[in-house]
Amino acid sequence: MIRGMRGATTANQNTEEAIISATEELLAKLIQVNKIEPELVASVFISTTEDINAAFPARALRKFPGWTYVPVMCMREMPVENSLQMCIRVMLHVNTDQTQQEINHVYLNKAKVLRPDLKVSKHK
Repeated sequence: MIRGMRGATTANQNTEEAIISATEELLAKLIQVNKIEPELVASVFISTTEDINAAFPARALRKFPGWTYVPVMCMREMPVENSLQMCIRVMLHVNTDQTQQEINHVYLNKAKVLRPDLKVSKHK
């Protein structure tokens, strides 16, 4: 079954280095805590808030061995008033036997405030 695995983080500035670094950290943690193999990934969506435009965060995924052919798409988040700024969100669609409750969603940096209701298990 395909399940969605979510994550979000924030970049500390709108630079290529900061965007790629924050995205790489988020993806590494999602891959680690969910034991994701690239061959099991159907697609990855990455969105950013309007204040991030110095680089495509999807470039961070290309640093991971075996992820070359995984389809990735970047897009813009809705500009909701008073929403978290400098935010990068990720949705991985993964073939897994895990139940929805067993999936580890990852929220880092200032994005920790987005989903305090979700289980935060193997990552701190």
